[in-house]
Amino acid sequence: MMRAQIGRPLRGDPSVAARCHLGLPTVAAVAPILEDGTPFPTRFWLTCPLAAKRIGRLESIGGVRRMEAKRQSDPAFEAALAAAHHRYGAQRDSLIPPDHEGPIPSGGVAGLKQGIKCLHAHYADTAAGNQNPVGDVVAGWIEPLNCTAPCVVDDSRNPLWEEPA
Repeated sequence: MMRAQIGRPLRGDPSVAARCHLGLPTVAAVAPILEDGTPFPTRFWLTCPLAAKRIGRLESIGGVRRMEAKRQSDPAFEAALAAAHHRYGAQRDSLIPPDHEGPIPSGGVAGLKQGIKCLHAHYADTAAGNQNPVGDVVAGWIEPLNCTAPCVVDDSRNPLWEEPA
């Protein structure tokens, strides 16, 4: 189902971290080390096509730059973002097997130690139930995710799905 939502094969063997009001996955939780040993810094991956579409629009009109400007001008926002990056990395790293000897992922949200690279990743973190100031702002911009038809039916994109007004 998540493969159909994102339109390509998934990395690793993710679990569902959050669901929408229709019961479909919204966010996937991905292991920090993929089956082939590749480190994967993104713990929470957005699968909801509606959220991805709306966030894509935000990014195309400067949403990342806007959030970076807020981070640089608002010390409380910057501190909350730093805490989110730290928590994200610690949460992900706690899942690395203790006997793992290869490379490991680094950074926090979207693999960064500070700053903002991808609004999708921050929103996925928030939607998974975590405190993330960027994800919280993005949620206010894109929600409600009030689809009337499911985006996926029988593991295929639903041709009847459309973005709600």
